[in-house]
Amino acid sequence: MRTGTVERKTRETDISITLSIDGKGNSEISTGIGFFDHMLTALSKHSGISMNIKAVGDLDVDGHHTVEDTGIVLGQALAKALGDKSGIARYGTAYIPMDEALGFCSLDISNRPFLVFKGEFTNQMIGEYDTCLTEEFFRAFAFNAGITMHLNMVYGSNDHHKCEAVFKAAAYALKAAVKELENGETLSTKGTL
Repeated sequence: MRTGTVERKTRETDISITLSIDGKGNSEISTGIGFFDHMLTALSKHSGISMNIKAVGDLDVDGHHTVEDTGIVLGQALAKALGDKSGIARYGTAYIPMDEALGFCSLDISNRPFLVFKGEFTNQMIGEYDTCLTEEFFRAFAFNAGITMHLNMVYGSNDHHKCEAVFKAAAYALKAAVKELENGETLSTKGTL
């Protein structure tokens, strides 16, 4: 079973995450930011990766530390669950529509972390979630998981829909990339990732 548990405590946040790549997308998520919980629940459900996330942060300041640090710990937990990353499909790409919005994600679980994020929000907030933290979350996640990730809010007018479309696109791209290969080979001409 491919699982990973990581705990991280700083003066700003206290976060513990357990995930199971081969779970059924079940989740128990509590970050103190309702819309962020909604996005992480969607990420879990649509990727098929079960996630138990408990994050307590300095929300009296703002949501930045909580969201970014959750990305750090989630990325570390995924990296731990994947081990040396052998035997996985490695690549995943998905377009996801959400009403008038279209989200795109293409990723490579390569041990060469990088994030390209394209998209703009109309409003600063969705509920108590600061929309600019979407890029911060995915950067922290990609860099700590060892993923090259390209995310694009292709179009849309409703910020909730645009954000949810990219989270779900990331979920489906991840689902494809972590799929185990029958022959267990490492998809790299170098023989290792």
